[in-house]
Amino acid sequence: MTADFTSGARPVKAARGTELTAKSWQTEAPLRMLMNNLDPEVAERPDDLVVYGGTGRAVRSWAAFDAITRTLETMEKDETLLVQSGKPVGVFRTHEWAPRVLLANSNLVGDWATWPEFRRLEAEGLMMYGQMTAGSWIYIGTQGILQGTYETFAAVGNKLKAEGRHPAPAEEGSTEGPLAGTLTLTGGCGGMGGAQPLAVTLNDGACLIVDVDETRLRRRAGKRYLDEVETDLDAAIAKVQAAKAERRGWSVGYVGNAAEVFPELLRRHKAGEITFDVVTDQTSAHDPLSYLPEGITVAEWHTEAEADPEGFTKKAQASMARHVQAMVEFQDAGAEVFDYGNSIRDEARKGGYERAFEFPGFVPAYIRPLFCEGLGPFRWVALSGDPEDIRVTDEAIKELFPENKHLHKWIDAAQERVEFEGLPARICWLGYGERAKAGLLFNQLVKEGKVKAPIVIGRDHLDSGSVASPYRETESMADGSDAIADWPLLNALINTSSGATWVSIHHGGGVGIGRSLHAGQVSVADGTDLAAEKLERLLTNDPGMGVIRHVDAGYDRALEVANERGVRIPMNSSKATQEAHA
Repeated sequence: MTADFTSGARPVKAARGTELTAKSWQTEAPLRMLMNNLDPEVAERPDDLVVYGGTGRAVRSWAAFDAITRTLETMEKDETLLVQSGKPVGVFRTHEWAPRVLLANSNLVGDWATWPEFRRLEAEGLMMYGQMTAGSWIYIGTQGILQGTYETFAAVGNKLKAEGRHPAPAEEGSTEGPLAGTLTLTGGCGGMGGAQPLAVTLNDGACLIVDVDETRLRRRAGKRYLDEVETDLDAAIAKVQAAKAERRGWSVGYVGNAAEVFPELLRRHKAGEITFDVVTDQTSAHDPLSYLPEGITVAEWHTEAEADPEGFTKKAQASMARHVQAMVEFQDAGAEVFDYGNSIRDEARKGGYERAFEFPGFVPAYIRPLFCEGLGPFRWVALSGDPEDIRVTDEAIKELFPENKHLHKWIDAAQERVEFEGLPARICWLGYGERAKAGLLFNQLVKEGKVKAPIVIGRDHLDSGSVASPYRETESMADGSDAIADWPLLNALINTSSGATWVSIHHGGGVGIGRSLHAGQVSVADGTDLAAEKLERLLTNDPGMGVIRHVDAGYDRALEVANERGVRIPMNSSKATQEAHA
C-alpha cells in the first residue's frame, strides 16, 4: 500500500442552506466542515488534501474522503464513526450523547515518535499528519489563528509600553493600538503565518513579513490580510519605515528566504538604517521538509525534499540555524524577540546553533495569564453559508458581554477587515463561564429562527488545557510539568463524556512529530433542548480543563479563578471552594 493524495482530486465545497444531505444536523455538521476544510478558498493544496502547515491533511486519501462522506450521510443519531489518521475504520452503535465522530491523528508510541518513522508510515499509506484543525475538520481559514495572533501582538505592545520601550503616543488620550509607532519583522505567510500582518496592523503597527513563495504573499494580499507585496528589499523597507514614522498600521510582504533576509536586515538594524522593535517568525519550521533551505529554489523544493529527505532536513536545519542566530542577535540589539510556536529554535539547535533557546516562546512570554483563566479560542461557523448569520451572532456576542470592550473592538475590526474563506465563520477568545453562555445563546438563536441554520462551535487545539507541548503551550510551566501528556488525554475524555459532536486527539501539531499531544472538540448548536444540555456541560468543562491544569501547576491566578467561579478541585483546600460544594 502506498499513499494516494492526488488520485481523484477535484474541487470540494461544503453544502449551504437548510437542506440536509445527512440524516441529522449532528452528522451534517462534520460532513460540511470536512468539505469546508478542503474548499479551494480555505485549503493550501486541496488536490493533495493539504489544508495548512505544509503537510496538515484533512483525510488520508481521496478514497478515505469518499468513504467518510458516504458514511456521514447514512449514519443514525446513535452511531459513532471512528477515524484513524484520516481513514474511516469503523462505525459503532453508542448513544445520542456520544460524539458522532472520534478522530485520532498522527499518534505514535514514544520511542517511534520521530519524523523518519512517521514518513515511512505515511509513505506506506498508514498515517497522515493532521496538524491541529486540519485533521479535526474545524479549520476556518487564516481567521482561525488571527484573533489569537491579534491578542499576542497586543500583549507584545503592552509589554513594550510597560517597560518604557514603546514610542510615546502622538497625543495624550490617544486611542492608538498598542503597536502604533513600532515595526515588526517576521517570516512565513502561509495558512497560519498569514494572520501575522493583519494582526499587527489591527494593533496599528507596521509589519515586514518575508516568505519564499510569492504566491502565498499574493494570496494573503488578495484576502486583505496583507497590504502589499514587494520584490525589492529597499522599496519594502522604505514603505514600512514610512508607516512606522506615521504611526499607522501597514504591512508589506517581501519575497525572499528568511535565512538570508533576516541577517541582512540585522546588519541594517545594527547600522542604524532601520529599527525593528519586534522580531518573530512563523515559517513551517516544525517540519524541516516544509522549510526551504538557502540555495534551493521554490520550483526545486518538493523534488529535492522527496529525493533526499535526510539531506534536505540537514540543509533546512542549517538554514534555520542562521535564521535563529539573526533573531537572537536582534534581541541582543534591543528588539523584542519571541518564538511563535513553530519549533524553529529546536531545529536551529539541531542545525548547530547553541544559543537557539535564548529568546522565549510566546505562551510563557505573553499568553499564560490568559490560560490561567480558561481563556482561549472560541470559534463558530454558520452552516447556512449566509454571512448574515455571522453578523447576527457577532451582535449577539457583543450584547452578551457588554462590558468587554476589548472583545467589541476585535469583533468590529473583524467585521470590517476579515474576508470569509469558505463557510462564514468568526473567532474570539472567551474564558471559563463565558463559552457556555455563548453556546447557549447561539442555540437559542437557532431555536428562534434568528439564524437560518445550525451553528458549529469549536476551537483551535491551542487552548488553555488541551495541549502538552514543551516548545509552545506548556513551555516553562511553573512546576516543570511541560511534557506531561495526561492533560490533553483527559481533555479529550471529558469532552467525549460531555456531549461534543466530534472529538480529536492528535500528535505533532504545529511543533512537529515527537513534540506535542493535543485534543480538540466541536459541537453543534441545532436549536434543540438536547443540544442546549450538551453545550452547557461541554463548554463549561472544556475551558475548565485550563483552570485545573494551571491550578495543578501552581499558578495563583488559576487558583483564584477556581475559587471565584466554583471549579471543584479535590485537593484544593481553599475554604471558598469547599463552601461552594458543601
